[in-house]
Amino acid sequence: MMNEDYIVRATAADSSIRAFAVTSRRIAEEARKRHNTSPIVTAALGRLMSGAAMMGVMMKGDKDLLTIQVRGSGPMKGMTVTADSHGHVKGYPIVADVILPPNGKGKLDVGGAIGAGMMNVIKDIGMKEPYVGQTVLQTGEIAEDLTWYFVTSEQVPSSVGLGVLMNKDNTVRQAGGFIIQLMPFTPDSVIDALEKKIAGISSVTDLLEQGHTPESLLEYILGDFGVEFTEKIPASFFCNCSRERVEQAIVSIGKEELQAMIDDQKPVEVKCDFCNKAYTFETEELKEILKR
Repeated sequence: MMNEDYIVRATAADSSIRAFAVTSRRIAEEARKRHNTSPIVTAALGRLMSGAAMMGVMMKGDKDLLTIQVRGSGPMKGMTVTADSHGHVKGYPIVADVILPPNGKGKLDVGGAIGAGMMNVIKDIGMKEPYVGQTVLQTGEIAEDLTWYFVTSEQVPSSVGLGVLMNKDNTVRQAGGFIIQLMPFTPDSVIDALEKKIAGISSVTDLLEQGHTPESLLEYILGDFGVEFTEKIPASFFCNCSRERVEQAIVSIGKEELQAMIDDQKPVEVKCDFCNKAYTFETEELKEILKR
């Protein structure tokens, strides 16, 4: 079970703090393999998927969907991830092979790869219109950007920690994170003590490397406030693309484009952005689609 990715949900300080933590090494490694990402892109995507997986399970509805789009001026240009309320997450970078020198701290320069830009958080929770929260990127390092999103768009004071550590062979060694949120009635004394504790955390990857699980991560941060774990949810990289969905996408390009593909007399390969799976359509199949 040690290698499985999962999310825990907890409360502390008489339910005035709510917290989530995730271990996501497999998710980040799966994304790396599917998109053949460079280490810096793996780290960026791994962080955002870890954050999105936790934010996904905050949603109540079975069919609720969360999408986070990051668009920046850096060489990576951005990325998109989607998560549901069941621990499933998927994502893709716009540019997968960015390589930059390490930042001032000798770490992967995710902020440099993303650059200045915007983050859109789109929640489809069964209303007529999805909820959209748009914020300006603070650092492009993702955790700080999500912290800022919670404070400005949802008015929930939060602390987000995310980390991805790479092996020498560029596979994912560690990935995970936490989200800690204060309820409106959190006592000031608790807030002060918590801020001190969080300020003392070196990095999420250091803690994961020390062998911390999502549970012990939250124990470590919130142990003084009485942590109660309320749920454990398996998490995984999951894409729900299918041949039918790709067919719908082909239909949406319009008759003229479709006819041009048929006239080419060559099979058409369509790849899913999120998981890179390729679907091939022969000319005969394209003719069938056009008839419909």
